[in-house]
Amino acid sequence: MGIIFIYSFLIAFALPGPSEVVLGVPLDLGLPAWGQLGSIMIVSATGKAAGSVFAFHIGQEAKQAGPLIRWLRRSRWNILEWSEKRSVQLAQQYGYAGLAIALSVPFFPDTISIYAFAALETNYVRFAIATFLGSLGRLLVTAGFVGWLITVF
Repeated sequence: MGIIFIYSFLIAFALPGPSEVVLGVPLDLGLPAWGQLGSIMIVSATGKAAGSVFAFHIGQEAKQAGPLIRWLRRSRWNILEWSEKRSVQLAQQYGYAGLAIALSVPFFPDTISIYAFAALETNYVRFAIATFLGSLGRLLVTAGFVGWLITVF
């Protein structure tokens, strides 16, 4: 669980990767499947919220970090530019609820939304709550989608 927390903390401000991979971690916590999955989600969302607040505090440009982000910026379809603009629009239109919505989109770079909102918002507690809820929502959407795929196929 410590590794899940640390990974989620780092993914919020520095690592360019999917936060959803924590759902596939093979753990045996002695809990029923729903309890184990719920525990992983809570720990991951807490780590992401803590990492987001850290990013919020230090104000570094983590969205520039990593080879994946540089490759995406140079690609034919600049999805990062589009997502940055969309994140700022959500922040301006919906505030902290917009941050939670942006972070609920599975397999989308978290750091972009986090830094876009950090530039516009000033309340640490609300920011942390929004990132926690958005991260938890993202994991719930991903788990639900994967569960649906397994049921259908």
